[in-house]
Amino acid sequence: MGTAKTEDFTIKDNRIAVYAKALAHPARIAILQLLLKKKACICGDIVDELPLSQSTVSQHLKELKEAGLIKGDVEGTKVCYCINEEEWDKASHYFQSLFNSYMKGNSCC
Repeated sequence: MGTAKTEDFTIKDNRIAVYAKALAHPARIAILQLLLKKKACICGDIVDELPLSQSTVSQHLKELKEAGLIKGDVEGTKVCYCINEEEWDKASHYFQSLFNSYMKGNSCC
C-alpha cells in the first residue's frame, strides 16, 4: 500500500483532512452536539445519551480528541470532555474558507 504523501500538501489542507476524518461518523457528530449543548460531559453521561457501548464511545472520543476538536480533563476516575475552543475556531475558519472559495455559476458540469 502506498503512502499518503501528506507532506506534499499544505498544513491547512492536512488539518482540514484531519477534521473531516474526525467528523466522518454520525456518532462523533452526536457526541459533538451533546458537548455543544451541555458545555461539558463525563464519558459516562455521553454513553447514557447514545445507543453505543462505553468502549465504542471512548473510541469516538479518542478520535475527536486526536483531531483536537475536544479536550478532556481527568476528575478522579472520570474524564470530563468539552469542546477545544481554539481548535474549534480554527476548524470552523478552515471549513468556511474552503466552502466560501466556491464561486457559483462556474460549474463545468
